[in-house]
Amino acid sequence: MAHHHERAKSRPMSKTVLGIIGGSGVYDIPGLENARWETVKSPWGAPSDALLTGTFKGVDLVFLPRHGRGHVQTPTSINYRANIDALKRIGVTDVISVSACGSLKEELPPGMFVMADQFIDRTFAREKSFFGPGFVAHVSMAHPVDSRLSKILYESAGEIGVPCSRGGAYLCMEGPQFSSLAESNLYRSWGCSVIGMTAMPEAKLAREAELPYAIVAMVTDYDCWHEDHGHVTVDQVVKIMHANAENARKLVMTVAPKLGPNRVPSPDGTETVLDTALITAPEKRDPALLAKLDAVAGRVLKK
Repeated sequence: MAHHHERAKSRPMSKTVLGIIGGSGVYDIPGLENARWETVKSPWGAPSDALLTGTFKGVDLVFLPRHGRGHVQTPTSINYRANIDALKRIGVTDVISVSACGSLKEELPPGMFVMADQFIDRTFAREKSFFGPGFVAHVSMAHPVDSRLSKILYESAGEIGVPCSRGGAYLCMEGPQFSSLAESNLYRSWGCSVIGMTAMPEAKLAREAELPYAIVAMVTDYDCWHEDHGHVTVDQVVKIMHANAENARKLVMTVAPKLGPNRVPSPDGTETVLDTALITAPEKRDPALLAKLDAVAGRVLKK
């Protein structure tokens, strides 16, 4: 009996709580039960919006509008730290980011969903870490995307007939302006697949919060490198965005039951990255910063 108890203690059965960060069209899930908007207070400031919580096919879901309802935050003004902290605080275990982007490759046309697995961070005006002076930590970002989540996203997209591509680098620029032609060609020469403005520092913060993270980059247009780009009209892009939102909704409805309510730890070991990341001596840690890390780093701080 004691032996059995020990084993149970070392491998607790945890519950999947899937967090989805993305645009408004993704949230209108038919069949979302007990749906309610919850305001989450964060020591890092105000998240982009309240969080929509509910259950779909037995799986708990939490939706966060990245730009706020009605799109009020710019890619730079989004409080990424408050957003990730709020998701962690409310009990999210895995994060899927749904994000509009431009294509840097001919073979990734508008309407394509790209499950990118790498990032190049070209942002420069954002807070990028929960840690700082008084409490230093360095997490690995070698493989920033969760292999299991990404695989399930890719397979699910295939099942519902959405054109999709797995892998590739997402170039995150500061914005809010789009690229110059020289920049667009530079990023193409680097071999990047898509370009967007919101995945960084989101993915970095998710890693610090020990949350497995995967991205669905929904192509709305070819960036300005494409000769035919001049012929694209706003209403064409809007039409693609509506179709993308509909497909993203279907994708979430396919992915959630595949993950299931009983959570299996990430094969990448993301839930324990802070074990090897904290570098400041315990007696030197800043108490004020420590207090703000109660949700993000609570697991290691309680030790």
